[in-house]
Amino acid sequence: MKSTSAGLSARGKLVCGLLACVFAIGSAQAAPRQTARSKEKAAAEAARAGIQQKLSALKKDISRTESEKEDAADELAESEEAISDANRSLRELADEQAATNTRLKDLATEEARLGDTIAAQKRQLAKLLREHYVAGNEDRIKLLLSGDNPNRINRDLQMMAYVSQAQAKLLNALRANLAAVEANHAETQNAKDELEEIAQEQKSQKALLEKEKAKRATLLANLSSKLTDQRKQASRLEQDEQRMSGLVDRLTRLIREQEIAAAAERKRQQELAAARAKAAAEAKERALARAKAQREERERLAREAAKEAAKTGKPVKPLPPPKPEPEETRVAEEPAPKPEAPRRTADTALAADLPSGAFESLRGRLPAPISGKIAARFGAKRGDGPTWRGMFIKAPEGTDVRAIAAGRVVFANWMRGYGNLIIINHGGEYLSIYGNNQTLVKQAGDAVKPGDVIASAGNTGGNEESGLYFELRHLGKAFDPSSWVRF
Repeated sequence: MKSTSAGLSARGKLVCGLLACVFAIGSAQAAPRQTARSKEKAAAEAARAGIQQKLSALKKDISRTESEKEDAADELAESEEAISDANRSLRELADEQAATNTRLKDLATEEARLGDTIAAQKRQLAKLLREHYVAGNEDRIKLLLSGDNPNRINRDLQMMAYVSQAQAKLLNALRANLAAVEANHAETQNAKDELEEIAQEQKSQKALLEKEKAKRATLLANLSSKLTDQRKQASRLEQDEQRMSGLVDRLTRLIREQEIAAAAERKRQQELAAARAKAAAEAKERALARAKAQREERERLAREAAKEAAKTGKPVKPLPPPKPEPEETRVAEEPAPKPEAPRRTADTALAADLPSGAFESLRGRLPAPISGKIAARFGAKRGDGPTWRGMFIKAPEGTDVRAIAAGRVVFANWMRGYGNLIIINHGGEYLSIYGNNQTLVKQAGDAVKPGDVIASAGNTGGNEESGLYFELRHLGKAFDPSSWVRF
C-alpha cells in the first residue's frame, strides 16, 4: 500500500506540474538586460593605458631637446591624430555592427527552433492532460482491487512509476526550453540595445570627423607656404631621421626587456603545467592501483563464494555492487587542464611571441604593404638632404595599408615628420615602419597577422603627396626592403 500511495502522490504532483507548466507558457518575457559593451570597452581602454604611458614617455624623451611647435607640421598634429582616431573608431564600430547583426540572425534562428520544439512539447502535454483527465486514477485502483498476484501488481505499479518519470522528464525539458526562450529574448534585446549604442557612437564620430577634416583643411591652407619652405631644409630631414632612430633605439631596448619578461612568464606557465601533469599522472596511477586491488578482491570473493556454494549445494550469492569510484579517480582520468595563456600587461605587451628566425625565413617572399607606385627607393638622394632610409609608395588617400608579416604593434601614434606612424615588431629585433597614414587602424599592443589592415594611406605629417612611407629595420638600423619585399 505504501508503494501505491507514493505512486498516487507522484501522479497528482505530475498533473499539477503539467497544469502549472501549461499556464506558464506565454508568460511575460524577461526584462531587458543592460549591455556589457560599455564595460568591456572601458576595460580594454584601461589595459591600453599602461602601454600608452610607456610610449608617451618615449616620445617626450625624444622631443625634450626640441622646441614645441618649431615645425609647421606640428600644428597639424592634433587634427591629424583626431582624424585617425575618428576613422579607426568608425571602422571598429562598423565591425561591431556587422558582428551584432550576425548574432541577431543566429538568435532569430535559435528562437524559431525553440518555438518549434516548444509547440511539439505543448501538443504532447495537451495529450497527456486529456489522458489523465479521462483515465483519472482508475487504472491503479482497478489494479489494487483485482486480487491478482501481489508481485505482478508491484511490477505493474513500478512500470507506471517509470512512465510518470518519463512524463516528468518531458515537463522538465519544456521548462528548460521556456527558460531558453526567455534568455534568447533577453539576449536579442541586449543585441538591439548594443546596435542603438553603436548607431549613436557612429553619429557622434562622423560629426567629429567632419569637424576635424574642416579644421585640417583650414590649417593646411594657412600653413601652405611655411610647409613648403621647411620641406626644402635639409636640416629638417636630418632631424626627422634622428628622431626616428632615437624612437627605434628606445623601442628596441623596451622590446628586448619585455621579451625577457615574457619568456620568464612562459617558463613559469610551462613549469606550472608540468607540475599539474605530474600530479594528475600520480593521482591516476594511485587510482588504477586501487581499482586493480578492488578487482582482485572481488575475484577472490567470487572464488570463495563458488567454493562455498559447491560444498552446500546452494546457489551462489551475488556479490555486493562495487564501491563507487573515488572522486580523485574521476578527476585524474580527465584531461589535464591546458596552461593559462600568459596575460599581456604593460610590461609584456610589446613582445612579439614569434618563433626565432620566423621573419628572416620570409626574405624575398614578403608581400607589399600597399598597392601603388614607388616614388622613392632606399638609398636614393633626397633633394639636397640625406638619402632615403626607406621607400615612399604613392597611393590614393584611404588605400589599405597591410602588415607584411605576423607581429605585434609596438607604436601607433603621430610623430613629427612621419605623421600618423605605426611600427610592428616581427621578433628577432626586426621592425617594419609605416608612416604618413591617414588612419591608424591598429593600436599599440595589438597582434597582427600577415595581410591584416593596419592603417590607411594619407599625407599626414606635412607630406605633399598621398601614399605610404615604408621602412625595415634590424637591430635599429634601416636596410633596403627591395630584396625582402615583392613590390
